Amino acid sequence: MTIVLLHGWTATADLNWFRCYGPLAERHRVIAYDQRGHGTGLRSRKRFRLEDCADDAIAVADALGIERFVPVGYSMGGPVAQLVWRRHPERVRGLTLCATAPVFSVERIERLSFLGASGLAALARITPEQARSWLTDQLYLQRKARDWEPWAIQEAASHDWRMLLEAGTAIGGFDSTSWISDVDVPTSLVVTMGDPVVSRRRQTMLFNALPQADVFRVDADHGAPVEAADHFVPALLRALDSVEREVR
Repeated sequence: MTIVLLHGWTATADLNWFRCYGPLAERHRVIAYDQRGHGTGLRSRKRFRLEDCADDAIAVADALGIERFVPVGYSMGGPVAQLVWRRHPERVRGLTLCATAPVFSVERIERLSFLGASGLAALARITPEQARSWLTDQLYLQRKARDWEPWAIQEAASHDWRMLLEAGTAIGGFDSTSWISDVDVPTSLVVTMGDPVVSRRRQTMLFNALPQADVFRVDADHGAPVEAADHFVPALLRALDSVEREVR
């Protein structure tokens, strides 16, 4: 089965999935790439849209001669995976959605947070390179440098922060609640039970909208693919197995 790994916001494919590649590749054909604005992903002057990210997944599949595949979305990758199905249903064999939700900006504190990201995105469009460097330092690297290996810091330093800040706004505006229950392909969910970023309550909204989906729980927070890989990877493999059984 061919799977396309879709990473989360402010991550890259390698930052999100590097501890998953080996076990996944033993069973599946694995495709992973940096989404637009992230790492080495596409750069564009256009405003960041999750719909464009979904179309990018199809373009990657086209370039590799892949007709149908299973999008595997983590966090921000979850909305992208959902949109791949909605915009290109004939290309999707199944879905696996991890640590994600059908809507992200509901509570007042969340709305304020995403509004802040929107304002910073507008600022980043007009400020010089020094300001972009400051944003990189203040918003991400200073918090992580003490814990990350040099390669990981370099991965994060390669982001286009204007696009990432716009991505935060796009995530805040995402809402699939009116159509996600129409998903008609085998689907599995991996729920991170101790997640402070995408809460268990928010992830449960996805489960309630997709009652036919198989659910696999991981006792970990939002960093599960790296910090709790010993628990996350087996759950992800089981989630993919449940999809593969249905599509055969």
